[in-house]
Amino acid sequence: MPPKPQSKSFASTRLWFGQALLPEGWARDVRIGIADGVIVEVTTGVAREAADGGGGAALPGVANVHSHAFQRAMAGLTEARGPGANADDNFWTWRELMYRFLDRGGPEEIEAITALAFVEMLEGGFTRVAEFHYLHNDPAGASYVDPAELTGRIVAAAEETGIGLTLLPVFYAHAGFGGQPPAPGQRRFITDLDGFADLVVRGRVLAANLGDAVVGVAPHSLRAVSPEELAAMPGLAADGPIHIHVAEQTKEVDDCLAWSGARPVEWLLAHAPVDPRWCLIHSTHVTVAERAAVARRGAVVGLCPVTEANLGDGIFPAAAYTTAGGRFGVGTDSNVQIGLAEELRTLEYSQRLSLRGRAVMADANRSTGRALFEQALVGGAQASGLATGLAVGMPADIVSLDTRRIAFEGRGGDALLDSWIFGGDRGAISSVWRRGRQVVVEGRHVARDAIEARYRRALATVLA
Repeated sequence: MPPKPQSKSFASTRLWFGQALLPEGWARDVRIGIADGVIVEVTTGVAREAADGGGGAALPGVANVHSHAFQRAMAGLTEARGPGANADDNFWTWRELMYRFLDRGGPEEIEAITALAFVEMLEGGFTRVAEFHYLHNDPAGASYVDPAELTGRIVAAAEETGIGLTLLPVFYAHAGFGGQPPAPGQRRFITDLDGFADLVVRGRVLAANLGDAVVGVAPHSLRAVSPEELAAMPGLAADGPIHIHVAEQTKEVDDCLAWSGARPVEWLLAHAPVDPRWCLIHSTHVTVAERAAVARRGAVVGLCPVTEANLGDGIFPAAAYTTAGGRFGVGTDSNVQIGLAEELRTLEYSQRLSLRGRAVMADANRSTGRALFEQALVGGAQASGLATGLAVGMPADIVSLDTRRIAFEGRGGDALLDSWIFGGDRGAISSVWRRGRQVVVEGRHVARDAIEARYRRALATVLA
């Protein structure tokens, strides 16, 4: 999908980088010209001039394909085992803690938490986020006077931080397969089809102020929507992306089999028009036939390796899937840790542990780091609905690695990506530009101090 026009105009900018990862590969001594947030010039083999900004090594910005921003405030608060010597702790017990966490927190708190999550995404190398937004109601489960109140807060956080936003209002109506009535803990999520259709329309109106926002839809999961409700989603999405949780846990697979006689991905492919607009979040527990069918449909699998490890979900067979031509993006999901390098490193290490090998995601022409990065770049762009890359006509979403750091000493080309993903630290990113506007300087977001202060005040309410 071509970039949309930007409503806010920034002055023309010229940036110079010692190395840059262009669509055709690595280049040295690269000048990137930017006008109105779009790349208008890419020149290689040129000396730096006094008027040039930039520096270090340039990478195209990558989209975070799956985030629940409000869960950022829970990081580190769910790491104790449940009561009893033999108590099991898993996704389902974590979910009950998450529901209780939602008993507090109004619009101001949600906006403050979301803004900090978006700041950390930008500092961590993501320049766009697909926000899987399912917090719609007040703590009692009632609609706000403006039913899109919290949608507006997500948009406001994106505007303040500068991150690109792919807004995915979530449809959530049931507690389990077969249209089970929602549980009390789900009261902040629940809507009906008419109310959801209005939320999507309001979301488009609100997000239009951002200029290059994308709006799609997200049926939460097969357990939270009925087949009839799922059938309405593509029409509500218009030309936007469609994201859905699927096959994250073994219990989900067992429950789906008991309900329908089919596994979740199997059922979805048989009953929904899954195509390149779709992003199947997690898909952890898939068969060989299912992953091959997803690849043939051209859909993206949205992997969240840090969250999947944190929740003990399991390991998606990424190596086999990509070998078969499958596409993936990466997301931060529960935001227990936020950073592109962390997600890619965890993805590769999960494959190594599963297959007992090394450099599993590398190929004949690319190192492990570059293969991971470029696949996440392409899959993320498809799943978020907006093209990206360091090329003329693309949005000027640029991440600069600080090549002054010791981790990059003597490195060039693919070794830069390998050193960042497997041997770097959070300070490896020096600068980030979003549509030509520099939002991260020397590793810190330009508005971090004010946003962090609001976050602290929000937690005083949420954790009281």
